[in-house]
Amino acid sequence: MAVQVFKIPESIKKDCNFSFCPGCDHGVAIRLVAEVLDELGLREKTISATSIGCSVCLYDFLEIDCIEAPHGRALAAATGVKRSKPDKFVFTYQGDGDFASIGLAESLHAALRGEKLSAICINNTTYGMTGGQLGPTTLLGQKTTTSVDGRNVEYYGYPIKIAEHVALCDGTAFSARVSLDTVANIRKAKQAIKKAFQVQMDGLGFGFVEILATCPTNWKMTPEQAHERVRTQMMEVFKPGVYKDITQNN
Repeated sequence: MAVQVFKIPESIKKDCNFSFCPGCDHGVAIRLVAEVLDELGLREKTISATSIGCSVCLYDFLEIDCIEAPHGRALAAATGVKRSKPDKFVFTYQGDGDFASIGLAESLHAALRGEKLSAICINNTTYGMTGGQLGPTTLLGQKTTTSVDGRNVEYYGYPIKIAEHVALCDGTAFSARVSLDTVANIRKAKQAIKKAFQVQMDGLGFGFVEILATCPTNWKMTPEQAHERVRTQMMEVFKPGVYKDITQNN
C-alpha cells in the first residue's frame, strides 16, 4: 500500500505566519485551496481576487498572483482579469458579508453571465474583521454587536442561503455548500473546491463553493464549541450538499 506523506503544499508561502484568530477555519480553507492548485497544476497561471475582510489575507499565504478589490467588488475585478487574460485561471476568495451583502449584485451577475470564474465564500455568519456585526448569513436569534437581542425576522429579515441562490443562476456550472467541522467534511470540501476549479478549466461556466466556517472570537466560544455550533445550528439552516452540477445533468 502506498504511503502518503503529509507535507506543506507547494502553493503555500514557506515564510508565512498564521494571522487569523485561534480556531479560525480560514487556515484550513486556504490550505485546501493550495492543495487543489498544486494537484491541478494551476499555481503558475493563477490570479486571485480578494476583497475587504478576513479573506483579504489570502495573499499572505499563497504563492500566486493576487489583486485586492474594494469591498464587495472581487468578482467584478475578477471578471475584468479573466476577460483580459482568458488563458489565466482566476478565482475569488471572499467572506459572506463581502460576497452576499455589499457585493451581492456583483456576485450573482457574474454567475448569471456565466463568467468562467471560480468563487469561494467563507460563511461564518458574521462580519469577522470589523467587530462581529450582523451579516447577511447571521442566524435567527444570533446575537451580534449590531443585533444585541438577536436577529429577528421583523427587523432584519431571514439569512440568505447563498449556494441555493447561486445555483439558480443559469450561468452557474457548479454550486455547493460544505463544512470544515470534521475530517470527513474537510475531504468533501476539498473535492467541491476541485470541482469548482475544474468547471472553469473546462470552460463550462461559473463555479462556486460556500464553506461553513467558525469565528470563535466573535462567537465568544472555544474552537471546539464553535465547531459544535456549526454542526448543531448552522447546518440546520445551511444544508451542506451540491446544489448544481451541470456535469451530472442535475
